[in-house]
Order: sequence, then C-alpha cells, then structure tokens
Amino acid sequence: MSGRKSTKLSIQHLAVPDVSLVGILEQLEPAAPSRGRKIALILHGTMGHKDYLFQKGLAAKLPIDSFRFDFRGSHESGGKWRYDGFADDVEDIRTVVANLTQEYGYVVDLLVGHSRGSIAAMRWLCTSEEGKHVSGFVNVSGRYKMDRVLHGRPFHVNEHGYYDWKTTVARKEYVIRLTDDDLHRFASWDTSVVSKSFPPNVHVLTIHGMADKLVPPYDGVTYARIFGARTPGTHNLHLVEHADHNFSEHRDEVIDTILEWWAKREHGDVKTGLWHTGVYSKL
Repeated sequence: MSGRKSTKLSIQHLAVPDVSLVGILEQLEPAAPSRGRKIALILHGTMGHKDYLFQKGLAAKLPIDSFRFDFRGSHESGGKWRYDGFADDVEDIRTVVANLTQEYGYVVDLLVGHSRGSIAAMRWLCTSEEGKHVSGFVNVSGRYKMDRVLHGRPFHVNEHGYYDWKTTVARKEYVIRLTDDDLHRFASWDTSVVSKSFPPNVHVLTIHGMADKLVPPYDGVTYARIFGARTPGTHNLHLVEHADHNFSEHRDEVIDTILEWWAKREHGDVKTGLWHTGVYSKL
C-alpha cells in the first residue's frame, strides 16, 4: 500500500457556476490508468467536513480508490450551506460523480454516508442512472423520521423568529441563523422514497449507535426493514452498544465493520440480517 497517494481536487460546480467543491482523491495506484476503476464516495454529515470522524481513516484503509469532499458551504468548499439543503447536497454529489466519471473514467461502486450524508446518498441512489450500477452503500447514523426534528428540539426559535446556532467546524467557529421555516423544510424531506425507488441490486450496511440521542436507533431498524425486503441486494444492521451519533469512542469499530462487510460482499458472502449473526461476543 506504499503507492497510495492523496490529491486535493477543486471541482467546478455544475449547477452553481461560482462554487467549487474541494475534496481528497485517495488512489491506491496513482500511476495506473483510472479509467474503468472503481471508486468510493465518502460523505460527511451536518456541520462536518471531509476529514471528520471516521472518514479520513476509512479512506486510508479502503481497498479501492475513494473521494471525500466538503459539501457546499462546508469547510473548504464554496457556496452557502443551508440547514434544509438536502437537494443542494444531492446536486453536489451529481457534480462530483460527473467529474470523476468524465474526467477520470472512474466507476462509482460504493457510497459511505454519515447522518445527513446518508440521506443525500440515498436520494442520489434513487434518482441517478449511475446509482443503478453501484454495488454497495453504507448508511451510518442515517435519519428516517425527519419530522422528529420538530419535537424535542435541541434549540428553540426566539421571539424574533430565529435561533443562532453556534458551532465549530474544523476548529473554526460559526454562527448559523435558523428559522421555523428552515426546520419545517428540513422536516418535510421525503425519506420514504427509498421504499419505492432504491435500486434492488445495491447491498446495504446500516451502522447505528445505540446511545444516539440525535437520531434514535429505531431509525436504523426502520431502514433495516425497508432494505431487508429487497432482492438480490442484501441488508445488514450493526448496532453499536454505547455509541453516540458521531461514534466518538467507536470510530475504529465503524471502519473495521465497513472493511469486513465490503470484503464479504466482494466474495458474495453477505446475507440479509443482523451483522455477525451467530457470532457470540464475550459477556
């Protein structure tokens, strides 16, 4: 693996001319032609970035080339980030895929999404021609019940009709102004499209933390019910005990699980069900 190479790319957006998306192309054999080679996309979540959480570590260990990037308005990418901008995220994926396929000749074969990145990946898989030919999708902490954000909110709109959300991304402080309209547009995003339009051949792995207070583990169970009913694509659900939404103390387990699942899928050894069914852990 000593031949691996990381290259920063700036991709001109197809839908927003003055915006560029910045990402890292990880290549196992940079000197070899890329045309026809398989590539994975690694997608971050809300207020994340391309090297956030497990993304960079996963890219360093995947047995295929990968590209991880900042969605618009995030970290190094231009444009405006919107709390309810799921459609923007899908457009960003389309721009990245067009560049990787047309300029490099890559074939997108795997998507790994965390939280919001999973939601965008699912919509792209359901609506794109390229998505029909993807082999695998990893859904980490993906939300299904979108309107839950309106109940038990982590923040409340003030008497002036907004809330200033203070957060930190890549050690930089940001203030994001949210309104009730932002929250309701977020809540109206339709995730049920996966039950009707998700490609039947794509194998799926869902990883969810059992201590996730942002997106309850039951959302992972819901996805298991939907994806597990397809054929020939399979679905595996891996629930990680004590893990929170960002897998703060369990990032190695996320990476190891993805790598093991992908290897089994490559050999045709995955079957729908709970991950590691029949494997007994120590009490």
